[in-house]
Amino acid sequence: MQQISEKHRAYWQKNLNITGVLLLIWFLVTFGVAYFARDLSFTFFGWPFSFWVAAQGALIVYVIIIWYYARVMARLDQEHGVAEEE
Repeated sequence: MQQISEKHRAYWQKNLNITGVLLLIWFLVTFGVAYFARDLSFTFFGWPFSFWVAAQGALIVYVIIIWYYARVMARLDQEHGVAEEE
């Protein structure tokens, strides 16, 4: 069995921390905001605001989560010397 170095362990711990936080944000946006959005009963750009939050606002957050993860992981890969060469 191959031994894992402290540097490798630190890399994966940071990766898991980032992933955990982003999954928590995803969960809150997907289930929390959508659940409470039904109480928002005003019109926003001709649509009920609850529809906009669930259908449009969540998509924006998902794209930001993906962008942030890719950016942070690229930096983390560079720091730990495991970045892919282009």
